[in-house]
Amino acid sequence: MSVTVHPTAIVDSNAQLGDGVEIGPYASVGPHVKLGARTVVQQGAILRGHTTIGEDCQIFPYACIGMKTQDLKYKDGSVSFVEIGDRTVIREFATVHLGTADGEKTVIGNDVLFMAYCHAAHGVILGDHVICSNSVQLAGDVHVQDWAIIGGCAASHQFCSIGRHAMVGGMSKIRQDVPPFMLCDMVDGALKVIGPNVVGLRRRGFAPEVISALKEAFRFIYHSGLNRSQALERVENDVEPLDEVRELVQFYRTSTRGVC
Repeated sequence: MSVTVHPTAIVDSNAQLGDGVEIGPYASVGPHVKLGARTVVQQGAILRGHTTIGEDCQIFPYACIGMKTQDLKYKDGSVSFVEIGDRTVIREFATVHLGTADGEKTVIGNDVLFMAYCHAAHGVILGDHVICSNSVQLAGDVHVQDWAIIGGCAASHQFCSIGRHAMVGGMSKIRQDVPPFMLCDMVDGALKVIGPNVVGLRRRGFAPEVISALKEAFRFIYHSGLNRSQALERVENDVEPLDEVRELVQFYRTSTRGVC
C-alpha cells in the first residue's frame, strides 16, 4: 500500500509514514513524527515534535499536534513527547502540546474523538473512547479516564482527574476531580454531581444491579448528611460490593484535589 503526499505538503525526509498514509495539501510533518498505517492528515495540519500517531487516525484541517508547550517552565532543548493511539479523530484547529520536562508525555488513547478547537496541554492523559466536545480546554496534567465525555466549552484546572464513564456538562468549570460513573453539571456557579450517568451506563451495557448500586452509593455520599469519610464507610458496609462501587470509593479516597 503506497503513501500519498500532496505536492504542496512539506514532509521531512526523516518522518516515518506507515502504509497507506495520506498527507493533504499544505500540511507539514516534522522529522520526529511517526504515523501509523492508513492515518490521514488533512489540509494545513501541522505535526511537530516527537509525535507518534497510531493507525487509522484522522487529523482534520489546521490541527496542531506536537507543538512546544505553553508552560513557562519549559526549557529549550528538553525532549518530550505526544502519543496518540489508533482510530482517534482530531478535529479542526485542535491543539495537542508536548510535555514540559524531559521524557514527559501528552497521551491521547484509542478511539478518542477530540473535537474542533479542543486543547490538551502538557502532560494531559486521555484514556480510550473519550469524547471531548468542541472547545474543551484541558490544562496541564489533567487525566481523563476511559469512556468519559466532556461537554462543549468546558475547561479543567490543571491536575484534575475525570473518572471512567463520567459525563461533564457543557460550559463546566472543573476545579476538582469528577468521580467515575457520575453525571456532573454547573449548578449556581459550581460543578455539582447530579447522580449516576444512567443513560450512558445503560448504553454501554452496565447491568441494572450495577446502576442501582451506584445510585445507592450516590445517595450516601451526597444526600445522607454524613461527612465524606463517614459516607464512604457506609457505602463500603451497606452497598453491594460490586467492582464499580469499589472503584468509586477508591477514586474518592485517592483524590488529591478533592472530588466535586
